[in-house]
Amino acid sequence: MTLRTRFAPSPTGFLHIGGARTALFCHLHTRRHQGTFVLRVEDTDTERSTQEAVAVILEGLHWLGLSPDEGPFFQSHHTQRYLEVVQELLQAGHAYVCTCSKERLDALRERQRENGDKPRYDGLCRELHLPADPQRPHVIRFKTPREGETLWEDRIQGAIRISNGELDDLILVRSDGSPTYNLAVAVDDHDMGITLVIRGEDHISNTPRQIHVFKAMGWEIPDYAHMPLLHGSDGAKLSKRHGAVSVLQYREEGFLPSALNNYLARLGWSHGEQEIFTRAELEQLFDISALGRSAAIFDQAKLLWINGHHIRAATPEQLLPELAYQLTRLGVEPPPSPETLATILPEFQSRAATMVEMAQKCRFLFIDSVQPYEEKAARKHLTTAMRDPLAALAATLETLPEWTIAALESAFQSTLETFHLSMGQLAQPLRVALTGCGASPGILETLWMLGQDKSLNRIQAALDHLAARQP
Repeated sequence: MTLRTRFAPSPTGFLHIGGARTALFCHLHTRRHQGTFVLRVEDTDTERSTQEAVAVILEGLHWLGLSPDEGPFFQSHHTQRYLEVVQELLQAGHAYVCTCSKERLDALRERQRENGDKPRYDGLCRELHLPADPQRPHVIRFKTPREGETLWEDRIQGAIRISNGELDDLILVRSDGSPTYNLAVAVDDHDMGITLVIRGEDHISNTPRQIHVFKAMGWEIPDYAHMPLLHGSDGAKLSKRHGAVSVLQYREEGFLPSALNNYLARLGWSHGEQEIFTRAELEQLFDISALGRSAAIFDQAKLLWINGHHIRAATPEQLLPELAYQLTRLGVEPPPSPETLATILPEFQSRAATMVEMAQKCRFLFIDSVQPYEEKAARKHLTTAMRDPLAALAATLETLPEWTIAALESAFQSTLETFHLSMGQLAQPLRVALTGCGASPGILETLWMLGQDKSLNRIQAALDHLAARQP
């Protein structure tokens, strides 16, 4: 049987880091076993589901490179199918009409709490064989087995057993006629031919409910793999303060999709001592059965380290989309051409841990002016003593017939010799003049990337700045 997995987010918010990890594991396990990865949007909660959330989820998956083989499919489009299954369950005696009022159920739960019992429906309508009268408010419940237990061999957690006596009779259809989550999930998993359900361990309590529906309908039950949840460094369940934010926020913060996928794959899974993986390696090596059972700890510092490695290892072409994106966010308009970015990228790859940092470091190349200068750097390096050397260097640079590293080096050395300066004594004032701050790639590379016109204009602006400071 061909493997089919599914990622099934609810469009009630953004795609957070835990959801991205689930989608990644579904994708990787499917690729390893030549299966099919299905995307299903579980939007049965009509009050909270939004098209905006759907768009953000799809954008996040696309950015991560986790586009599905099939889908997205929407549960809201399958309501009639769910209700047809409920009719079959009613006719087979696996479901029943319940007319208990909200007041009765509230009172029942209150009594149970007072007695120290677990709140649950008491099955009052279970054997009454009531008709589904549209004039009388009612729900449809599943006849949960009262004896025995539901067990399955989880691909991650091992054998799981849940006593059926711990479960009450699940509502399949609400009083407004809408299907409930567990019904829709079971029907869709069957109809879509899902053979392996990969999801968080917080769904373990839903699994016996869904298995009951499968058994009542005579359907083949899929395998299940319930992943340990992510925790923060303090051991608490991952939250916004730990980094459980929108996946797209990681893009805004300058992380590469390859780095984020690499890091998420290593949360609970390992392959020897290897830390850095390409997508191709992950798709070849990953197997959900090798995932550990313990909660994985999300470490932002480790993610940053992995991101820096992926930046250094990437080709310029791989970094172009993210650098262009970050430059646009910094207000660089029009965006530089891909050819220009590919030319300058190698000068910054080893100097940045994030694409935000890279964009900030190379922004000076694409703006009209770098003033006002970084105050500390300007005060230290743009001194009146450097006015003549900078003017002389500018005059030499203006006469260069070609703008090459070799020609720039010759002009620079000539100025150093004329004024008896060391490399640093001239390079740092020039760097402030060209970039506005005290850090950049090598000074000759900086001149070369800026080009002759911009370099001369910025040196002249620095000379004007020095002149304006004269008493």
